[in-house]
Amino acid sequence: MRTTVAVVNEQGGEFVLDQVELEGPRADEVLVRIVATGLCHTDITMKGFLPPEMFPNVFGHEGAGVVEQVGAGVTGIAVGDHVVLSFRSCRSCRACAAGHVGYCESSLVMNYMGMRLDGSTTYTRGDAPVFGSFFGQSSLSQHAIAYADNCVVVDKSLDLTRLAPYGCGFQTGAGTVLNVLQPEPEDSLVVYGVGAVGLAALAAARQAGAGTLVAVDPLAGRREIAVRYGAVAVDPSGEASVVDRVRELTGGGASYAIDTTAIPAVVKQAQQSLASRGTLVALGLGAEEYPIDAIDLLQNGKIVRSSVEGDADPLEMVPRLIAMNAAGQFDVDNLITTYPFAEINTAVEEVLAGKVVKPVLVW
Repeated sequence: MRTTVAVVNEQGGEFVLDQVELEGPRADEVLVRIVATGLCHTDITMKGFLPPEMFPNVFGHEGAGVVEQVGAGVTGIAVGDHVVLSFRSCRSCRACAAGHVGYCESSLVMNYMGMRLDGSTTYTRGDAPVFGSFFGQSSLSQHAIAYADNCVVVDKSLDLTRLAPYGCGFQTGAGTVLNVLQPEPEDSLVVYGVGAVGLAALAAARQAGAGTLVAVDPLAGRREIAVRYGAVAVDPSGEASVVDRVRELTGGGASYAIDTTAIPAVVKQAQQSLASRGTLVALGLGAEEYPIDAIDLLQNGKIVRSSVEGDADPLEMVPRLIAMNAAGQFDVDNLITTYPFAEINTAVEEVLAGKVVKPVLVW
């Protein structure tokens, strides 16, 4: 079938709306008409990171839409279902069997290589392949091929434009708090970089009952939103020492920290601001290396780790967060700004400039 995609034609290029051919669903696949797709920093980063030979490429991994066709081997999903799309996992390797689907042994091939496992692409333009299958969806498109392992069926009465970011950004931030850190009332959490992921983390931490929340961000608008989630805001450009200020606010050092910035100097600050035996979770994508304060690490028993998608299983986590939102326990709707798909490059510019928190593109 013919469909419209936001394709990146060369490494580092802009998104361009174009017509491509999309192969119909195979036995294990699901065809989804996309209603809305969240724009994630990973989409922006990857179009400048992947090698030139992996272009043209269709990105997008926070899709939400309506199922139009279902492969013969797919169960639990029917034509007409509304679905939120997330990342893929094989559901059979050792990591998946243990419930750690974000660390699936086939994750790289399933989510990042731009093609199916057999090397074919779902999209073509003329006689040439177009890379896709990003997170098993490539949902910066009017139609996308997905799979039972990354399709989450949701209530048809819910607004898909509000649900799209749950597939990655909201899930990653909230999952890091609820699944990895699990703060108690006596704990403190500092979030460095309060974009969509960081604010979702604060929203979850407030619900989890963390005692002290701190948000570090140079953008006044982001800090103002963080305050609404119960955080004390710190302007890193206006403080003599971010580390000293965080230690002051947290009574000597934070129990936990989350970095979403991928800025090496900020990650080091986050580590240094921890209390003894504190944990830092680095979520930002971009930097190839992070400096570690080895003396601080070794003398204080601190942990520096990462988390893939908040250590979440989207088939469980997405419905859980949607239910929390409905109960008023995960208020993230106000973070979303919608754009017509034709304005995708404007959405990129405005999120990078900090004018909006979470762009969602709508057909």
